[in-house]
Amino acid sequence: MAQVGGQQATAVVTPSVRAKWIYSLPVDVALAFLWVPFALAAHLLESNPHALQRLVGLVFLISFAHQPLTLALVYGDEAQRSARPRLYRWTPLAAAALIFVGLRVSLVAVAVIAGLWNAEHTLMQRYGLTRLYGRKAGDDNGPLEKAMIVSWLAIALLAAGGFLNLPRLADQIGMGATNRRAINALHAIQPVARWLIVPVLIVSVTAARRWLRAERSLGSRANPAKHIYLAATLGLVLTIVVDPIAGFAGYVASHALEYFVIVHHSVSRRAASGDPSVLARSAATRPRRAALYGGYLVGVVGMIVVTWNLWDGRTYSFAVLFFGALHIFYDGFVWKLRKPRLAASLGLPVTA
Repeated sequence: MAQVGGQQATAVVTPSVRAKWIYSLPVDVALAFLWVPFALAAHLLESNPHALQRLVGLVFLISFAHQPLTLALVYGDEAQRSARPRLYRWTPLAAAALIFVGLRVSLVAVAVIAGLWNAEHTLMQRYGLTRLYGRKAGDDNGPLEKAMIVSWLAIALLAAGGFLNLPRLADQIGMGATNRRAINALHAIQPVARWLIVPVLIVSVTAARRWLRAERSLGSRANPAKHIYLAATLGLVLTIVVDPIAGFAGYVASHALEYFVIVHHSVSRRAASGDPSVLARSAATRPRRAALYGGYLVGVVGMIVVTWNLWDGRTYSFAVLFFGALHIFYDGFVWKLRKPRLAASLGLPVTA
């Protein structure tokens, strides 16, 4: 306290802005920019088609490898299963039937839907991590951030669809026949994409301005860790616009590896807290986690080897679509930050 003009005044000390990380500064920054090595490698290999196709093949394998993880999070957790028993019992059968019918009716439609759904899902994971950083700081700017991030993806897709020779790019990276048909179908609507990009740019700029004002209003409560992660996300989207092959490699690979890191973080904290689920008990110690992760990777590799050439590769294509559909659909139920148990496993304050 101090006396000012005969009156008592209180000295107000503004706390310094501190970043609130998921792990730590170096780990979180590495996670945010995990896409850079893959994008750089793809960019450097663009003049070597065979090497580029091998890299893209590796990216696809990494992407496929992370998808069954969601099934482990669901079927290895009694609480998760009991919350929606019918959903988790019948969804695999429904997904298998829909994919089987879709492949029989139109390979192009299935490929287009799967591709766009995956693109949206991948960006929503980055939105989810953005909200994780926001929740750590106690902000509620989620709606603005979602609008801004979705507009970024829309701009990238419209720029690629409206101004690039997509069939040539598909050939350059060695996409399969089904994906190539989907690319050709998207290329056919190129004039529409060119017209749409202007209004989407306006929406994006408006959302960004509103978000910046909202972040400034937070003052010392704003989380710089979130700003770094969003800057990395914007850099990834801009890379897709400038160099689609490099951006594609970084976008797909970083999503899968990021998912592995977040699942490990969540499961490890749950195990340490004494979570009674089968999954948490299986990861209770480092040796158990090593055995669990090793067994999982062996299982995924074994499935790829068995299905790769079975029935001319159609079994592998079915497996990719099947696990991909369940992964995307189930994630909408698994990763709800408002759930107390999930919030605690990610280091968020738990509210009643």
